[in-house]
Amino acid sequence: MKFGIIGSGSWATALAKILTDNGNTINWWIRNVNTIQHIQQRKHNPHYLSSVYFNDSQLHLSNDINEVVTKSDVLIIAIPSAYAEEALKNLSNDALKGKKIISAIKGILPSTNQLLNDYLKERFDFSLENYFSVLGPCHAEEVASEKLSYLTFSGIDETIAASISAHFKTNYINTKVNHDILGVQYAAILKNIYALGAGVAHGLEYGDNFLSVYIANAADEMVVFLKKLVWDNESEEEQKIINYAASVYLGDLLVTCYSLYSRNRTFGNMIGKGYNVKTAQLEMNMVAEGYNASKCIHKVNEIIKAHIPIADTVYEILWEHLSAAEGFKKIETLLL
Repeated sequence: MKFGIIGSGSWATALAKILTDNGNTINWWIRNVNTIQHIQQRKHNPHYLSSVYFNDSQLHLSNDINEVVTKSDVLIIAIPSAYAEEALKNLSNDALKGKKIISAIKGILPSTNQLLNDYLKERFDFSLENYFSVLGPCHAEEVASEKLSYLTFSGIDETIAASISAHFKTNYINTKVNHDILGVQYAAILKNIYALGAGVAHGLEYGDNFLSVYIANAADEMVVFLKKLVWDNESEEEQKIINYAASVYLGDLLVTCYSLYSRNRTFGNMIGKGYNVKTAQLEMNMVAEGYNASKCIHKVNEIIKAHIPIADTVYEILWEHLSAAEGFKKIETLLL
């Protein structure tokens, strides 16, 4: 397989490290020419995970997305969800024909409230059978320091998902396979919202005891949403084998809520300490997906009507000017 990566942030850089450490040569689309030149000359990304050094013989770098797409069999899209449409807009309608797509996006497209696979179907007539996702729990910073991490590859065809995942298995990465392609993506979106809320709680100086109860309730709420949204698309037999306590669901929620590497937790912590949204965004060098996701999930839930009061309250804090303190007084009354 010839892999191409779209994006140059911390997660894209981590995935590039994993693939090249496993002996793969990659095509890598990076928008900024200066970043390309720096990597070519200095062998590392100057902006993200700068401790990771690459063998330049394994990198084919380009700021022409059409070139990277043409030269790749499998494309990994690893850019913030808010920028996905902009990055892909110059591709022709048949550019993705015969390709496989791996979504490394942990968010929802905010302009349309769509998962990436829905956008690709609408824009490129791209089949869900050729679409996969890669999700954690796996922070880019721990990949950089080669701390043992787990990645789950999801797709309708688990045999192909397993074949793809083999290219990512290293002595510091274990891989799992899952068929719940829609559910894992929505779980990743929701966990960012709950992690942002966990950060708000920390900023308001709630302690670990409260946070453990908050996360337990968030996990339960996430399952309520996934069952309401996704299980209508699954047979009864398939429903029974979805394990929502698995690492790609509960594990990813836990690490995103607790870890100091979590950008959503960091963003929420600022909100809890009294920063407004704009100021918090300016303070961070990375995108907190939970901010836009909270609004998108609110819109989606207007249709499906799952009972998700914690996510609703986080949305109200971020978008409806509910004070963080008042919002968490409300959440206190919801927890079991």
